[in-house]
Amino acid sequence: MKHIIAKSFVFFVAGLASSIALSAVLVSLDGPSKPKAGIETAVFAGGCFWCTESDFDKVPGVISTTSGYIGGTIKNPSYEQVSAGATGHAEAVEVKFDTSKISYAQLLKTYWLSIDPLTPNRQFCDSGSQYRSAIFYTSESQKKQALASKKSLEDSKFFNLPIVTEITAATAFYPAEDYHQDYHNKNPIRYSYYRNGCGRDDRLKQVWGKKK
Repeated sequence: MKHIIAKSFVFFVAGLASSIALSAVLVSLDGPSKPKAGIETAVFAGGCFWCTESDFDKVPGVISTTSGYIGGTIKNPSYEQVSAGATGHAEAVEVKFDTSKISYAQLLKTYWLSIDPLTPNRQFCDSGSQYRSAIFYTSESQKKQALASKKSLEDSKFFNLPIVTEITAATAFYPAEDYHQDYHNKNPIRYSYYRNGCGRDDRLKQVWGKKK
């Protein structure tokens, strides 16, 4: 019995330490408490854009989200072209947000917690460069904040593996076909089946533990 209690205590302490470490990391990612008024555009790639769009739609201060393609060389690509992996584009989401209600730094925090930043050219069950994780900044301010947030995660030593998420300047963003937009709302059963089957949330728990 003493052995069992001792072992349980070890697991409890380990879990508590992990939770405290993550909390400290998240505090370091917080932006200014009083964001400036205005509307900004951010672009994030986090694997399947159905899921990324769904995650950002839940964030107060987000005005709109658009699934699309960015970072490649072909103009106006189709889903079939991008999913084949030869265009250089990544599935991504363009996020328009009210900066009086949420800051870019806070969006970055949401983004990090919604992806696996440790696996190159893959997010969950989807593999290929078209599913890479990437932050496409639209201004020098966004660039500085994105680089700073990544450095905060690296300096925290929260991960034992390197962070492979790209941070690069936004190029032309091409909206995806209409049937991809708001997919989680238009097809909630199919979306839920895909997200669960892809193991997205299970993997996020492995990477980040219990979110605080």
